[in-house]
Amino acid sequence: MPPRALLPLLILIATIFSAGCSTAYKAALDERSLSQQTSDASISAAIMKAYLDDDEVSVMGIEPYTFVGHVYLVGEYENYAQKSKAISIARSTEGVTDITTYLLPKKEDPTCGTTENLSILAAVKSALIGDGDIWSTNIEVKVVQCQVVLLGLVKTQAEIDKSIAHAKAVEGVRKVKSYLRISNKP
Repeated sequence: MPPRALLPLLILIATIFSAGCSTAYKAALDERSLSQQTSDASISAAIMKAYLDDDEVSVMGIEPYTFVGHVYLVGEYENYAQKSKAISIARSTEGVTDITTYLLPKKEDPTCGTTENLSILAAVKSALIGDGDIWSTNIEVKVVQCQVVLLGLVKTQAEIDKSIAHAKAVEGVRKVKSYLRISNKP
């Protein structure tokens, strides 16, 4: 095989390897045990699969986040039936211990669309990564209608307070909702 033909293959291998390394790094820093991380990921995956299999629920509008069996549904819904069905699917998923929702009715807003949400998301994540006192890999950030939702398990109340402050300081953020919890892990 000519060297030029190998380049795409080498790039693909490097991408897969680096993704695996970042996943391993994130797993090592997570406040949950590896077994709990796997269980939580399985719960979220099962919910997403059920959403994909259901014609009434829009998979792009509602996203599940799972921490120690507790599912957080975050996103937008088009109608009440869709919202109810999304909650029902999550509630009936094996391993779910509790459900919390942050679901907003979908609406057109010329001042806050996909571009603004992505800009806010990038700015919040950048602020969290830039703060040496916060393990940003333990914090999930979701932006819905220019409202920031923080999720995850952290070690201290100070991390929660600083994360909220960083999110509130980002231009364009309308509201910050924190579902950050202090881990019971020693």
